[in-house]
Amino acid sequence: MTRYERMKAHRRLQRRIRMVVEERRMALAQPPAPADPAFDPETTVEIKRPEV
Repeated sequence: MTRYERMKAHRRLQRRIRMVVEERRMALAQPPAPADPAFDPETTVEIKRPEV
């Protein structure tokens, strides 16, 4: 096998590996969690001092 053929085969193998990894990533991906409509990160929260 010539150097060119080895490089070509290696690129083909790497492409197949990338495809399998991407397929697995998509298959195992969790659906995005629904945003909690009651929580607004911009709201100001008052922190009360503990009574001593």
